[in-house]
Amino acid sequence: MDLGDLEQEERDELAALEPRIGRIHLRQRLGLEGEREAHVFRKGTHFFHIENWYSVHGLIRGALTLAGLHGRGRRNVLRFQLRRNDVVLPALPAAFDGYTLLQLSDLHLDLSAALQESLTEYVRHLQYDACVLTGDFRFRTFGPHQPALAALARLRTHLRSPVYAVLGNHDTIRMVPPMERLGIRVLLNESVRIERDAAALHLAGIDDAHYFRTHSFDRAAQEIPQHSCSVLLSHTPEPYRLAAHAGFGLMLCGHTHGGQICLPGGVPILTDSDAPRAYARGAWRYGPLIGYTSVGCGASIVDVRLNCLPEVTLHTLRAPQGGGA
Repeated sequence: MDLGDLEQEERDELAALEPRIGRIHLRQRLGLEGEREAHVFRKGTHFFHIENWYSVHGLIRGALTLAGLHGRGRRNVLRFQLRRNDVVLPALPAAFDGYTLLQLSDLHLDLSAALQESLTEYVRHLQYDACVLTGDFRFRTFGPHQPALAALARLRTHLRSPVYAVLGNHDTIRMVPPMERLGIRVLLNESVRIERDAAALHLAGIDDAHYFRTHSFDRAAQEIPQHSCSVLLSHTPEPYRLAAHAGFGLMLCGHTHGGQICLPGGVPILTDSDAPRAYARGAWRYGPLIGYTSVGCGASIVDVRLNCLPEVTLHTLRAPQGGGA
């Protein structure tokens, strides 16, 4: 797929992204998305992506039905849990002490109307300063993206501004212009400066580092001053080493669904991630980098969750005693 394959209006909108993200990034994203339409397997990074292997999805549903677990698993998809995560960041300015981020990850909004309604009702009364969406808005990894956008538009009316997002491995870059028309700033290896009382917090986002591998820490961090406080949005925890050595203080991610179908005690069977299993859900740390991996709001592959309920997360940033930088 390239720009020439698209309708004129969409071609013009994507061409307008080029000054922001660069010609190569745009071409790579569109090209890899075109390849995905025709192939399940991809050489080089993973042997296969089970999310793309749709013939196995029916087998999983059948096995769960035979085990008497499918109905319970489907009900669990709508049982959202509110997680609160306090994070002390050494470089956080005192003016941002108590600043709260609402994280929603792996929404897969076109899964069902029930999911859309339940999530909207759950988040509409929450209090926070900014909302961050860490990718995977579409249920399938290819095909029409308009249903997911329509559902996102309905959810957006109940989210407080500002709202920032990154794309996941289920998403197409063709979603970016309509998302930004909804008032969702999509960070494509970019950063924004958030100001409060003359102090600043930097929020960066990288493009998908799992399937597309179109992330760039150089571009994402190039406008962030050294030693300043910065938060990174990444769809997946997989590039945690690079994030740590790039100087980010906090990394918020998702992708793994925490396993989605887990053994008792929440032990994941599969995470579809190259990151250590300890980084598959909840809070973790790698050197100076503090991380958090959301188990997500929606479901992928099959519409069930077992021993791993969906979550909505409020991260409250704290300055060290005596104030930050």
